[in-house]
Amino acid sequence: MNTVTFQGNTLHLEGNLPEVGKKAPDFSLATNDLGRHALKDYAGKILVLATVPSLDTPVCDLEMRHFNTEAAKLSDKVRIAAVSCDLPFAQSRWCGAANADRVETLSDYMDNSFGLGYGVLIKEWKLLARSVFVIDPSGVLVYEQLVPEITNQPNYAPVLEAILAAQNKSL
Repeated sequence: MNTVTFQGNTLHLEGNLPEVGKKAPDFSLATNDLGRHALKDYAGKILVLATVPSLDTPVCDLEMRHFNTEAAKLSDKVRIAAVSCDLPFAQSRWCGAANADRVETLSDYMDNSFGLGYGVLIKEWKLLARSVFVIDPSGVLVYEQLVPEITNQPNYAPVLEAILAAQNKSL
């Protein structure tokens, strides 16, 4: 079982991280209007899934604002989604308050199936650990980063490198 920490205290993750180089696990996540999005909805696009415990926390807010800024610089073939267990209504409120118009928010609040399928569900909290997954246009997982300490932001440089590599490969 993988673990992360919160302020140095160990938390256990349920599920297994997917394997880089293999097809990304499918998912079904709630959209802000209570619809559903699955992996197939992003076919032909580079998909960045940034999982966070809650958009209502300072570090998660900073991270998603950073990704929103980066998204504006990327190709229209790149989609960035913030995935959390926040209710879709809270995610929508956050988007408005943060002026986040380039990052899509998706919720795993109903059954935690994304968290289990991607190995990032925190057993003790039933929230998602901080991680980033990059999926290429053919649906293959090309990069993953599990942030060991939840109060830290991810390392953005390798995420952006993976996005650019996937973009160059698909040209």
